[in-house]
Amino acid sequence: MKTDRLTPADLSAIEAAVREAETRTSGEIYCVVAEDSSDYHATPIAWGAGVALLAPAILLAMGLQVSAPDTLSMGGWTASQVEDVGEAAARAALIGTLVLQAFLFVATVLLVSIRPIRRALTPPGMKRSQVRQRAEEQFLARNLHTTRERTGVLIYVSFAERMAELIADETIHAQVAERTWDIAMAALIEGLRRGDAVGGFRAAIGQCADVLQHGFPARPDDNPNELSDAVVVLPPA
Repeated sequence: MKTDRLTPADLSAIEAAVREAETRTSGEIYCVVAEDSSDYHATPIAWGAGVALLAPAILLAMGLQVSAPDTLSMGGWTASQVEDVGEAAARAALIGTLVLQAFLFVATVLLVSIRPIRRALTPPGMKRSQVRQRAEEQFLARNLHTTRERTGVLIYVSFAERMAELIADETIHAQVAERTWDIAMAALIEGLRRGDAVGGFRAAIGQCADVLQHGFPARPDDNPNELSDAVVVLPPA
């Protein structure tokens, strides 16, 4: 993970915010951050194929034409010879098109394989899908579904995509509408956009605690800390 994302002090501050929030609720808030959520390996292939399909149009724009031989100027030629010449011209045009397509495909794949370019050219919908998928994977991998009362809440941030996901376990999901979390997510995204990740996390964690406190308040004598409060930092995908 890039060192300019979150410093050790930042991670400690977020951990402290989680610890404080969980004093107000029986819910478990868990934070995971990632540099990115996918390497988007399909993006260069898709762009390469798309650009390669432009080869015929490029050749036409360059003035390439395939025309039948002028039989009137070929007084001594047989029909078979004229046909052979036409086939040769068509074959040369086809080979030229295929060579250009291969060149465009390889060049585009190599260019789009450069990580920042690949990420920039990946459609937002695909990014959102990958971020959601990795958040769901982390929810299970970090055992948020195994808390005693199924009250785990995952806050997942993927920096490169500038996207975040919040996943609540089934007990919370059954009682809290999805849109209720919009304020928390908006606060988190706003913090990330202005370069204040810690502030964004603190605001989101506080909002989550406010929501959880109403339906899942802390019990003074029975509020175990079932999951670590530390922020999990994932390596690049």
